[in-house]
Amino acid sequence: MDRTAAYQHVAQTGVDGLVREYLPLVKQIALRLAARLPASVELDDLMQAGLIGLLQAREQHDPEQGASFATYAGIRIKGAMLDELRGSDWLPRSVQSNLSRVAQAINSVSLREGRPAREAEIAAELSLSLEEYQSLAGELACARMCQLDDDVASSAGDEHGDPLRQVGEAGFHDALQQAVAQLPEKEQLMMSLYYGDGLNLKEIGLVLGVSESRVSQLHGQAVARLRITLEAWKE
Repeated sequence: MDRTAAYQHVAQTGVDGLVREYLPLVKQIALRLAARLPASVELDDLMQAGLIGLLQAREQHDPEQGASFATYAGIRIKGAMLDELRGSDWLPRSVQSNLSRVAQAINSVSLREGRPAREAEIAAELSLSLEEYQSLAGELACARMCQLDDDVASSAGDEHGDPLRQVGEAGFHDALQQAVAQLPEKEQLMMSLYYGDGLNLKEIGLVLGVSESRVSQLHGQAVARLRITLEAWKE
């Protein structure tokens, strides 16, 4: 049974009470991811992938490992969705390339100056005007989800052992928290409001007193900064 047929079957008839109970969680996670991804990413595709993750969680959950089924299922569902995104190569190559360019420019300036790189300095490093760089940074915001969650998803998608234990041992969340703490103050606040409090770009703009497009620029720039820090952690 393919993913579409599997989701339709469960949604209409159900596999068992446990799976039916957690179908709303699949939709909740899919909606949360879709809100942070380009419009080209289909919600149905995420939900179908998430269903596979839910079915895997039902088959593989071991309560003796210490994780509740709800926690385990949430990790499996999100991991399956991120696997789907990586497999479909949803992030344009141009964005991947530009993200790498900006991250390298930020790293070069930061190493040279001994402090976080400023926008004007990053723009100069890239031989761009400030306006051109800000526009480019805004385009990078769509890279956020897989760039920040890829390592978590890889651990969560492992076929052996307890995903919670694997993620904890990898130290990803600690490294990410430390990396966010090193961001400039406005970018720290933006990330906290977006990922922690679940505010959208317009709402964050109202809090920060800037436009929605400016929030997107800050977001893309923050992702590039985090990429440098987390790349060093992985090495």
